[in-house]
Amino acid sequence: MKLNEIRNRPGSTKRPKLLGRGIGSGLGKTSGRGVKGQKARTGVAVKGFEGGQMPLFRRMPKRGFTSIGRKKYVPVNVGRLQAAVEAGRLDAKEKVTIDVLVKAGIVRHAHDGLRLLADGELKTKLTIDAQHASKAALAAVEKAGGSVTIIAKPISERSKAQAEKTAAKRKSKGGKSGAAQATA
Repeated sequence: MKLNEIRNRPGSTKRPKLLGRGIGSGLGKTSGRGVKGQKARTGVAVKGFEGGQMPLFRRMPKRGFTSIGRKKYVPVNVGRLQAAVEAGRLDAKEKVTIDVLVKAGIVRHAHDGLRLLADGELKTKLTIDAQHASKAALAAVEKAGGSVTIIAKPISERSKAQAEKTAAKRKSKGGKSGAAQATA
């Protein structure tokens, strides 16, 4: 084989549509864009525009919201931990935390903590600290002779103050039942 014999595979490339090359081509003059108007011009993309009618996405009811205070936990399956132990990236005697997993290169970012899931099989006895763990993951770790400690999420000062304020409001209302309030 020589360089001058190299060709693309048949059908791998398609010739571009030649526009504006005379009446006989079928795509002359207006180049298949019809006549005049906004869409005949270049740089026009009117997605979702319904001619002034209220668009569908604005007619649909809105539902739910995305909390700005949401936490992002890193999901790790027990099978992935087992593979890391077998590969020598994780020490079975050391306590497994999110920081240890990041240092070992098993996960990229710590985010807000570790969520332990049960996909795969765990054969090694491990001690794991996680923010969340599924029931099946807890069972899998305990079956292998290990243990999982669920770490409580730290409560911020603002959250504490808000909880105290809510408790004080409830206390000041007197805690009467609905029937007692109706007769009073």
